[in-house]
Amino acid sequence: MILEMKVPSPGESITEVEIAAWLVEDGDYVEKDQAIAEVDSDKATLELPAEESGTITLKAEEGDAVDVGAVVCHIDTSATKPEGDTSTKEDKKEDTSKQESTPAPKASDTKTYATGTASPAAKKILSEKGMDASSIKGTGKDGRVTKEDAVQAVPSMGTPTGGARGTSRSKMSMLRRKVAERLVEVKNTTAMLTTFNEVDMSPIFELRKEYKETFKSKHGISLGFMSFFTLAVVKALKMYPAVNSMIDGKEMLSYDFCDISIAVSGPKGLMVPVIRNAENLSFRGVESEVKRLAIRAREGEITVDEMTGGTFTITNGGVFGSMLSTPIINPPQSAILGMHNIVERPVAIDGKVEIRPIMYVALSYDHRIIDGKESVGFLVAVKEALENPIELLMDNEIKKALEL
Repeated sequence: MILEMKVPSPGESITEVEIAAWLVEDGDYVEKDQAIAEVDSDKATLELPAEESGTITLKAEEGDAVDVGAVVCHIDTSATKPEGDTSTKEDKKEDTSKQESTPAPKASDTKTYATGTASPAAKKILSEKGMDASSIKGTGKDGRVTKEDAVQAVPSMGTPTGGARGTSRSKMSMLRRKVAERLVEVKNTTAMLTTFNEVDMSPIFELRKEYKETFKSKHGISLGFMSFFTLAVVKALKMYPAVNSMIDGKEMLSYDFCDISIAVSGPKGLMVPVIRNAENLSFRGVESEVKRLAIRAREGEITVDEMTGGTFTITNGGVFGSMLSTPIINPPQSAILGMHNIVERPVAIDGKVEIRPIMYVALSYDHRIIDGKESVGFLVAVKEALENPIELLMDNEIKKALEL
């Protein structure tokens, strides 16, 4: 019996996927539920499992864009499992890479040397540049290296010098292409502005220094910066609901809940999983959810549902060393907060210069529905909550807030 395997729907509104990689080869025997391919949608990469055991016939190439519901392979379920070779495509690739190959000839084996001597003028030019006349092919009589030969051989600014100048071309994944389209769309369809501020991270540093070990031993997770920032954002969103809104046609859609998207670097690029109802979470709850989503994203297990429906985004370029940036809005949301690296800087405190750990923060927002007063007020509210977390985020009860 020939079974036609069709592309399942990865999620709502997704109509097309791309065959990112076949994990088996045409004619291989596959087991039921064995991963036979990786498919990219515009939101995530998913594995395609074999529906039955049998011999597989591929009907699409790697890189092909196929519609959801399209047939991508046949499985002959009447075939019996062959004895002996059970290696996968990856095993075969590894075996091939181990085979010996004939070494390419060295440049020195084919190099043409001058048959004559260098002229005095050529010698002077070459000696100034530390070059050997024997490495240059002369065009003068009996192979003599002329002044012109030396001038042409001496590398100059902007002139290729024989170093590597290769290029490579690879197809962008569907996920990367979709991200590119969305970024351009945001730039062209929103009135995006960015406002900046700085945060003195000393109070958070002191809290973490005193309680992070107890927190970790009690809950099994680290007390990081994301819980402080997420809860500060939730507090500010309640004060400025327009920032927790988005445009829907000719209407402004506002939310009474806070689904916070967090940008995470995954194997296929940037992933943005969502912390649902962050307004109901404690420090422990936020840290647990951040850890869970980050692990799933990095291991390629994140689902489409876990990356849709956010109302506001937090992105942390500081983990890569970024000092300052203008983050791009994650549509259809209307605002995004950018965190950056923490650097000790001199600041004025009560008329005196002190060294404090400072982070620059940035809020990009859609000026069509968020005014300057709201955007600046929102970012100031986030700053104040981060600089006074005991009072504004913990209600002056540290151990209760950290569930210690």
